[in-house]
Amino acid sequence: MRHPLSPVFAAAVLMLACLALRAQTASPIELRILAINDFHGNLRPPPGGIRTSDPADKTGKIAVPAGGAEHMATLVNELREGRKNHIFVAAGDLIGASPFLSAMFHDEPTIESLSMMGLDVASVGNHEFDEGKDELLRMQNGGCHPVDGCQGPHAFAGAKFRYLAASTFENSTGKTVLPPYAIRQFDGIPVAFIGLTLKGTPGLVAPPGIAGLEFRDEAETVNALVPELKALGVEAIVVLIHEGGFPTGDYNECPGISGPVVDIVQKLDRAVDMVVSGHTHQAYVCEIDGRLVTSADKYGTIVTAIDVKLDPATHDIISARADNVIVRSRVLAKDPEQTALLEAYDKVAGPLANRVAGSVTASLSRLPNDAGESVLGDIIADAQLAATRAEADGGAVVAFTNPGGIRSDIAKKPDGTVTYADVFAAQPFRNQLVTLTLTGAQIKTMLEQQWLDPARPRILQVSNGFSYTWDGARPFGERVVAGSMSLNGQPVDPATTWRVAVNGFLAVGGDGFSVLKTGTAARTGIYDVDALYAWFQANSPLSPAAPARIRRVN
Repeated sequence: MRHPLSPVFAAAVLMLACLALRAQTASPIELRILAINDFHGNLRPPPGGIRTSDPADKTGKIAVPAGGAEHMATLVNELREGRKNHIFVAAGDLIGASPFLSAMFHDEPTIESLSMMGLDVASVGNHEFDEGKDELLRMQNGGCHPVDGCQGPHAFAGAKFRYLAASTFENSTGKTVLPPYAIRQFDGIPVAFIGLTLKGTPGLVAPPGIAGLEFRDEAETVNALVPELKALGVEAIVVLIHEGGFPTGDYNECPGISGPVVDIVQKLDRAVDMVVSGHTHQAYVCEIDGRLVTSADKYGTIVTAIDVKLDPATHDIISARADNVIVRSRVLAKDPEQTALLEAYDKVAGPLANRVAGSVTASLSRLPNDAGESVLGDIIADAQLAATRAEADGGAVVAFTNPGGIRSDIAKKPDGTVTYADVFAAQPFRNQLVTLTLTGAQIKTMLEQQWLDPARPRILQVSNGFSYTWDGARPFGERVVAGSMSLNGQPVDPATTWRVAVNGFLAVGGDGFSVLKTGTAARTGIYDVDALYAWFQANSPLSPAAPARIRRVN
């Protein structure tokens, strides 16, 4: 016998049917995602801005003045204007390897600046680990620096945005150092943002700072989270990854992209809708494996505006398109709130920053030649040798420094002067110098380890008096030409011991130079930036000389 539906139940069924029909026919929900990566504490516009294709000659390049927190904040506000749904995200390396104004205060000004701009979530990059896990957690949670204390114009409260670290686990607990993802709601539709750094982070930072941490495979990490997110009702998934690629086109193009991000994206679960990338300091808007993949150059020169449409019925992303917008520092007004923040830090840092270190007759470039040697690299290695040569300072006879520690050219100003801030910008990590005893055989092993990553060799810069030849046609482990190493004109005997100066990052095996961990009789000295400052004071004016200490064949 059939029973008629009660009026109340019938009305409820009708209402649910109407809601389902409305969801199926409703207009898509629009969401604007703003994205940056690799800001590296560039609170002021970086020298050189961004290089783009010349509109008048597509075969050439032009430099466009760009960047700076004051201008970026204005652009971010403009790109949000009139948008009901929006979010500001980042793909790592917001701090670390920063210019003086940020680095002097352990990047607290940058965290405050981005918090003021309304940054919501950010993946952790390798440079977020430059001062170790505990310092990263201080960036998130606030508080005074454990060694230098409270130096800024006000108390440091930590980031108002949320750092994400899906692939970084603590071995002792089996849990991630920071949350793996964040879910945000837009007109009732949940969107998940998964944040992670590159698997190769241990080879890019000092080992002591990440002791006890595991950096897992990027794609496997993301794919393992998909069922968990789906169980929470999430269909729209965005990955913020600190890994990237190398395109051949202009800043809004993507012809012939290569690099790690291509392989990672192709391995991602089909539930992942789009990827915001970084690390390679490139600008691109790509489609890889049917998914949007973006990157916003470096140093705050670009903000990526990504327009997403969400399906009200399925809650999934049905379309996404992106535009890399240049932060044009000569066009965009300065945001007053950002200006006030920078001025407050300038007031504290100014007297130290403006101290004259010396002078130059021409700009000192960090750009390497075909052999991997640079003008500025030679000068920095010479400065480090001078600072460690005395017996009381370590008794070094040769110095080596890593190219990744040289972050900026020292440009010639009209009057030729070089300030402490200029020196600091070139050497911002404040690594102490360490003098070790190594055999000639260990020195050769160290040089062979320059090609641990054939795609990104790390050619050490060497001090005056040391020279060698390497052969690009030889296999890994045999590239240093036998008998070519010499010090002050004498062959480097494999069995003889030598006192060698390096920075603290290298001394603990940073950048993969593991043989340096076997050095003996370690003597710790002054900071690398102070050694360079002293070299300028003693030898100015400095003039660039053609690099000729490292020779390459084939």
